[in-house]
Amino acid sequence: MSEAQGPPGAGGGGGTQPLPVVERTGSELDQSASAAAYDPPPTLADETKATRFWSARRVPAAVLSLVLLGGAGLLLYDIAAVRAGHSAMGWRRDLARELAERPLDDTAVLVGAGVAAAAGIWLLVLAVTPGLRAILAMRRGDADVRAGLHRGAAAMVLRDRAMDVSGVQSVRVRMTRSKVDVHAVSHFRELDDVRSDLDATLADGIRDLGLARGPGLSVRVARPGRKG
Repeated sequence: MSEAQGPPGAGGGGGTQPLPVVERTGSELDQSASAAAYDPPPTLADETKATRFWSARRVPAAVLSLVLLGGAGLLLYDIAAVRAGHSAMGWRRDLARELAERPLDDTAVLVGAGVAAAAGIWLLVLAVTPGLRAILAMRRGDADVRAGLHRGAAAMVLRDRAMDVSGVQSVRVRMTRSKVDVHAVSHFRELDDVRSDLDATLADGIRDLGLARGPGLSVRVARPGRKG
C-alpha cells in the first residue's frame, strides 16, 4: 500500500496517511489506452461535395491524336512538295475536284457530313461528361482523399444483407447511380413482413456504404414459381 506525507495538522498532526489504491484489470487498461490514443477523423464542411470520378479516356484521345497527326503530316508533306516544284498527290487533286464539282445535296456528301457531325458530337460528349459510371463516389472525410465504390461490389454487399432477412430464398440486386432495384423471392412468411424487413435492412445497408449520394430503393418480393 502506498503512503504519502499529509499536510501538517491533518490526521493527528503530521503523521502519515494511507492513500487508496485503485486496481484496474487488463481490459480496463486497454480501454483507457485506446481512449487516450483515439483521434476522431476530421470532418469536412458542408460545402465540400464529393464529385464523380472522371475517365482519362486514353483510347479515344490516342486514336484521335494519331488520325490528326497522320492527316496533318500527309497534308504538310504534299504542300511542301508542291512548293518545291512537284505535282500534288492524286488524292488531293481528286478531292479538290470533287469538292468543286459535286453538289451539296449529293448522297456521298450528306453521308460524309453526317459521319463527321456524329464523330464531333461523340467527341464533345466525351469531353464534357465524367464517365466511369460504374464507380460511385463516397463521402469525403478528408479534403485530400477521394474514395469510390464499384457498383458491382455495392450490389453484392446489399445482396448479402438481403439474404440475412428471414424468409428470403433468393435475391437479385440491380444497382445504378440513382436507384437500387431489388427482386427477392420468399418461400415463407408474409410477403408484406418480408418486404418491410428488406426495406429496413437495405436502407441501413445503403447508409453504411458511405455513398456521397444515396440511391433510391425499390423492393419487390414474390413467391417462388411452381416447378414443372
